[in-house]
Amino acid sequence: MRWILKPKPDHSVVVKLAESLNIDQVLAELLVQRGIESFEDAKKFFRPDLADLHDPFLMKDMDKAVQRIRKALDSGENILVYGDYDVDGTTSVALLSSYLQTVSQQIASYIPDRYDEGYGVSYKGIDYAADNDITLIIALDCGIKAIDKVAYAQEKGIDFIICDHHRPGKQLPKAVAVLDPKREDCSYPYKELCGCGVGFKLIQALQTSFGGEIKDILQYLDLVATAIGADIVPITGENRILAYYGLQVLNKMPRIGFQAMLSQVKKKKLTITDVVFLLAPRINAAGRMKHGLHAVTLMTATNYEQAVAYAKEIEVYNVDRKETDQSITIEALEQIKSKNEENRCTTVVYNASWHKGVIGIVASRLIETYYRPTLVFTKSGNKLAASARSVKGFDVYNALESCTDYIDQFGGHKYAAGLTMYEKNYDAFKNKFEEVVAKSIDSELKTPEILIDVPLELDQISNKFYRILKQFAPFGPGNMAPVFLTKALVDKGWGKCVGADEKHLKLTVIKDKFQFDAIGFNLGNKYELIKSNKPFDAVYTIGENEWNNEIKLQLMLKDIN
Repeated sequence: MRWILKPKPDHSVVVKLAESLNIDQVLAELLVQRGIESFEDAKKFFRPDLADLHDPFLMKDMDKAVQRIRKALDSGENILVYGDYDVDGTTSVALLSSYLQTVSQQIASYIPDRYDEGYGVSYKGIDYAADNDITLIIALDCGIKAIDKVAYAQEKGIDFIICDHHRPGKQLPKAVAVLDPKREDCSYPYKELCGCGVGFKLIQALQTSFGGEIKDILQYLDLVATAIGADIVPITGENRILAYYGLQVLNKMPRIGFQAMLSQVKKKKLTITDVVFLLAPRINAAGRMKHGLHAVTLMTATNYEQAVAYAKEIEVYNVDRKETDQSITIEALEQIKSKNEENRCTTVVYNASWHKGVIGIVASRLIETYYRPTLVFTKSGNKLAASARSVKGFDVYNALESCTDYIDQFGGHKYAAGLTMYEKNYDAFKNKFEEVVAKSIDSELKTPEILIDVPLELDQISNKFYRILKQFAPFGPGNMAPVFLTKALVDKGWGKCVGADEKHLKLTVIKDKFQFDAIGFNLGNKYELIKSNKPFDAVYTIGENEWNNEIKLQLMLKDIN
């Protein structure tokens, strides 16, 4: 791991902010690092306000989208809400379909089958709409590149509204409206919404057109917060406001489907991290192992007993998903070793029998062992399908753009993408991708980094310090949990490896008579460093540990040296 200490911000700005907020200078430094330099900035940061959400009509084509939906509602047209099969797509469909069902009975939902139809808008989905007299499809979290599909729908007398957040291609589909803040000609002030966030802006605009207010649609924000966490979008600006209020909904009055999913989870208060590790995998498991529509059905359920039955079903899918991705990861690691590919700049692996629903997870797991841009391929119909994942600082989407001679279709983000290709192109693509990455990746990006916010001494950690620190949440990209560095710590003598296979490290650290319990997940291999009273440096975040109804602060170790 590379330890990188962030540069210190302007000291005079830090001192001034600490005085105006009456807080510790360390906390003020953390705020200035996040671009917060005044009392007013801090107020917006610590007290996110719904009034600071942008006017949805600032988004290009929003007026056209609202007019077309209002026309469809007024004339009793059948509307199909269409979304991708991942968390962002299924929450988007649950959000818009349940909202529209409050004003019309003519609303249907559609999630493409991951295996039969693949990612995004499908001809099969359009045919389904045509067969059911549907004249308007609203596509969420997909569609920005569906030029041919939208043209096909037009031939069948079906209009399209696209709500997406992925990068557009050079040409946009000829839809009635294309809502995407990443459009070059869209001047919407915040560019980092997820698909469900764009969907929320659409219902905000619709609600405004009906003469309603933002408070009337707050109950949908639990879905938006879930999508923000799962899709790993920056938790800054508008996303921070949506996530903040979405977590309040999740913790105080979650929808019945979430209540059912969380009924077996003993958590007093959910954070974005809990959303990512508890809710998101279960929602995703439906689309990975069976069908994404199961997740939509659960998230729009109105009967608790039925919701519990759906949640139990999804729990089974989630267990199956875990077992499947673990076994495929082992096979992929063996493939890398057998082909002597440990020292390449990329990981590209393929097996025709691997489960398409988990190859993205497997790609992420492989990065834990070989830290480099990774693609995992499997067979899908008459083509190969792959999930791509990247390492911090490297744009895998751009790298794939340089390999388009061998790719059939691709789409995604800087750090995650999906693609299809014909099997005959696999070897040539694998070589080209390695060549592109080898030429363009900075050598230091091949080693994972830990970005350290500020050095800290143990005597600076107090309950008051942590109470303010907690208010920096929700944490995520653009606002990560602050990481601290303390040097010359010593184990009190109780340090030991814990866990089923002793992978984790548990100890009590001490310096200058101040001490804290500490836990280092997956740091069991560092035990030798702390033995025999040897001083060591530690990088950590601060958390809480509850034991026997007593809550104590503890250090969550990220690395030690």
